[in-house]
Amino acid sequence: MNEKKKILESDLYKPIQKHFAKEGYKVNGEVNDCDLTAVKGDDLIIVELKLNLTVDLLIQATKRQRLTDFVYIAIPRPKNMRSRRWKDICHLVRRLELGLITVSAANKVPKPQFIQHPEPFDLGKSKKGSTRRRNRLLAEIEGRSADYNIGGSSKTKIMTAYKESCIQIACYLKQSGPLAPKDLVMMGTGNKTQSILSKNYYNWFDRIARGIYQITEKGKQGLQEYPELTQYYMREFDKKQRDLPK
Repeated sequence: MNEKKKILESDLYKPIQKHFAKEGYKVNGEVNDCDLTAVKGDDLIIVELKLNLTVDLLIQATKRQRLTDFVYIAIPRPKNMRSRRWKDICHLVRRLELGLITVSAANKVPKPQFIQHPEPFDLGKSKKGSTRRRNRLLAEIEGRSADYNIGGSSKTKIMTAYKESCIQIACYLKQSGPLAPKDLVMMGTGNKTQSILSKNYYNWFDRIARGIYQITEKGKQGLQEYPELTQYYMREFDKKQRDLPK
């Protein structure tokens, strides 16, 4: 996250020291392993300086919270402060109730920028803002019949609730022949059946008449990539047929 002009850890000290001194604080460097301390009356501020925001820096800063509630971490100003990663970093720092300072070395005189100040983290407020994401997560979990993914996998196909619904519909169409969406829903394919068939994201389905769909050759080939799920839904289809009134 460093800027083009390379700066040293010690270069972060002077602009922050000047800022707090201007605010009337008594500022000192390297006091009992604290990179910077600023004292005014009963207020004690501690700033930890690092060239990169690391786990070690966060650990160091949270240890300083045993001494005061006003702890900042200071790093060089990152290139892209609109990136998702930077926003996530700010959230983590805020969650730890730490302050965050960046120092720009782009100008001849480095300038500190206070991104956020140390303050209590409102967990309740944070959870309220995540209600929609939580509901989407629970809906995705509910839409999966079993665990077909390995946690931590990368560069592998992920089985989603949407894809599983496509597989279920394709299996039923393969076994029964052309059907209307309402017939599939009655067989348990879910309330997104009409949307899945009309959008036809994987090109697995073909509308052969108004409101009537069948599986395509591409759909049949697609099912071969998911033998475990295909066998499961084929058995489910046969079970539903046996349970029909004679």
